[in-house]
Amino acid sequence: MAAAARDASDRLPSSAGLEVPSATPPGQVGVVTGAANGIGRAVARHFVAQGWRVVGGDVDEAGLAALTAELGPDAFAAARCDVTVEDDVASLVDLAGSRFGRLDAVVANAGGGSNAQIADHDFAEWRRVVDLCLHGAFLTVKHAARALRDAGHGGAIVTLASLNAVQPGRGMGAYCAAKAGVVALTEVAALELGRHGIRVNAVAPGLVRTAATGPMWSLPGLVEEFVDNTPLGRFAEPEEVASLVYFLASDQASFVSGGLYGVDGGARTRRYPDMIAAIERLTAPGPAMS
Repeated sequence: MAAAARDASDRLPSSAGLEVPSATPPGQVGVVTGAANGIGRAVARHFVAQGWRVVGGDVDEAGLAALTAELGPDAFAAARCDVTVEDDVASLVDLAGSRFGRLDAVVANAGGGSNAQIADHDFAEWRRVVDLCLHGAFLTVKHAARALRDAGHGGAIVTLASLNAVQPGRGMGAYCAAKAGVVALTEVAALELGRHGIRVNAVAPGLVRTAATGPMWSLPGLVEEFVDNTPLGRFAEPEEVASLVYFLASDQASFVSGGLYGVDGGARTRRYPDMIAAIERLTAPGPAMS
């Protein structure tokens, strides 16, 4: 039986002789959606710092122009891209080839949320969040998959999920549902694209200090609710998310696919804070003075 097992294993694909690269080869090209601000901007900067050329898309054209001026047109190309519009996404992915001659990785980062309890949630607003976070990720993964498959040299896709994909937050139904969908989308894409040598992974940030989360800092005590719930006792900076995104996109993660990786300081090990209750408590009028 042991001999038969050895014979069978000899017929299986092997990694023997495969040299794990110590660094990503020069000249790699990536696409990042939502690149003008926050995590997306940090991802674009990190990739360029590692020698990549990057195509960045966003609806914030002023932010894209500022990033182009910072990184330089030889390293960064920008295009307006609404990820809920398929033609925009297709054009953004195509720009990598037409501008820089190849495509190696795509980061589906664009997203956004809202704050409403399900019983009172406006359907149009629910649909806006799901369109942006889930359908935008789908369109990005779809066109990334086509381009990488047709190029024939493998590659990587990284989606931005969230801690809220696995840890529900009161008043965050649309965002939680959409980000959970991103995780499922990522897993299916990894299953389908593996035979083309394309790796697909998701990153799940916790609380990150960006312009999008900026209003939280305007209410004294609210951020502390999240920090107290995080074993590492602080929030993340965008660059800390970007470094994990880069690892998953690079050849250093050559046998990593289908995973969900947190950047949350351990917050997943605890219950998500009740943000609505915290806001109500922190904004409640104090006792009347006699």
